Amino acid sequence: MIHAYKLNGCNIVLDVYSGAVHLVDEIAYDVITKLDADVERETIVAEVSTAYGVQPDEVRDILADVDELTAAGKLFTEDIYADKAFDYKNRSTVVKALCLHVAHTCNLTCNYCFAAQGKFHGDRALMSFEVGKRALDFLIENSGSRVNLEVDFFGGEPLMNWDVVKQLVAYGRSREKECNKNFRFTLTTNGVLIDDDVIEFANKEMHNVVLSLDGRPEIHDKLRRTVNNKGSYDLIVPKFQKLVQSRGGKGYYMRGTFTHDNVDFTNDIFHMADLGFDQLSMEPVVCAPDEPWALTEEDLPKVKEQYEILAKEMLRRDREGKGFTFYHYMIDLTGGPCIYKRISGCGSGTEYMAVTPWGDLYPCHQFVGDEKYLLGNVFDGVTNTDLRDEFKLCNAYARPDCKDCWARLYCSGGCAANAYHATGSIRGIYEYGCELFRKRMECAIMIKAVQAMEKE
Repeated sequence: MIHAYKLNGCNIVLDVYSGAVHLVDEIAYDVITKLDADVERETIVAEVSTAYGVQPDEVRDILADVDELTAAGKLFTEDIYADKAFDYKNRSTVVKALCLHVAHTCNLTCNYCFAAQGKFHGDRALMSFEVGKRALDFLIENSGSRVNLEVDFFGGEPLMNWDVVKQLVAYGRSREKECNKNFRFTLTTNGVLIDDDVIEFANKEMHNVVLSLDGRPEIHDKLRRTVNNKGSYDLIVPKFQKLVQSRGGKGYYMRGTFTHDNVDFTNDIFHMADLGFDQLSMEPVVCAPDEPWALTEEDLPKVKEQYEILAKEMLRRDREGKGFTFYHYMIDLTGGPCIYKRISGCGSGTEYMAVTPWGDLYPCHQFVGDEKYLLGNVFDGVTNTDLRDEFKLCNAYARPDCKDCWARLYCSGGCAANAYHATGSIRGIYEYGCELFRKRMECAIMIKAVQAMEKE
């Protein structure tokens, strides 16, 4: 399978199964796409030589080059894993990451919050040290021989339970040596309660920090407001800048959400970059389709255009030495699609789980509060093994709707939560999200291909 497309003046041909990317001229692009459409070779020679005013032998030379690439496994390759007898339900899995909901409460009242302002459609609650301690022990006990373990302190707003966060980090560190484990802690915060203590501790102990900012002041303040119904932009931006400037190169992300109100979200990304932030993410809103901020079908072509605008501007800024990273454009073209990810998907419900303040286990944070997706708890472990086995099937090979999608090996079937909310099944697909993902992949591949070409 190939995927051929034109973007930013480039003719790009992706060989889907090998991951090889080819930048070609107009004639070669036409030849390859006709071959993909099963046009007879002599017909291709006649049509292309006439269309471009070249000699037939020149077209035959291109066909010979295509044959060489095909023989080398770089074009028109077959998926050698498609017919392998993977027994998805019986494959061995270990738990490698937990999302600890240390606070089911929040000091912002973001209108679009999928977690119902941090309560996850339940009661407000804070995780105790005892529950969190047991969660870390559960992770150690179920991680097998894996050394690197990941824990995200999440909410609601985790800084509203900051003392427990610090105690849990200390406990995790105390167990690393004896258990041959290495904890990578992450903090996800809206920034309201950031102070010098948070900054110092985060810079010492947090492998990554995710900071929530939606971009321009008028966009951010429209939906991300305090409990006193005031905008939070002016309150949090100076704190974010201070934290990031003191990180010393350690990981962080500015994570924004775009909605129907800011389909021109590239302006929000550029605003964050101009504030001095260079590790950026901007996610489409997740909400019911009848909400006023929900993305619409009419928004789809506009959003796709924005991704192209973003890609071109990133190339321009990179050439000027003012580049920044966009999370969804991070892609490695050197090794091809990851074989393990083709099989495992994102790992939710099997390798990654969310833990509520009282210790219940859910497949990920987007399922928390939905009792149909309760896996068990950190005290008794995973008791709903049938549900866990269902999540083992959340991958590109097990989703019939993914069969003919050229991008499926880069997302491995997409987000199970989005599929569930869109279709009622974790093995369905969220087509709107698929459209956006495919566009992001086209842009990401174009950026990497252009940068590689410019280095030659």
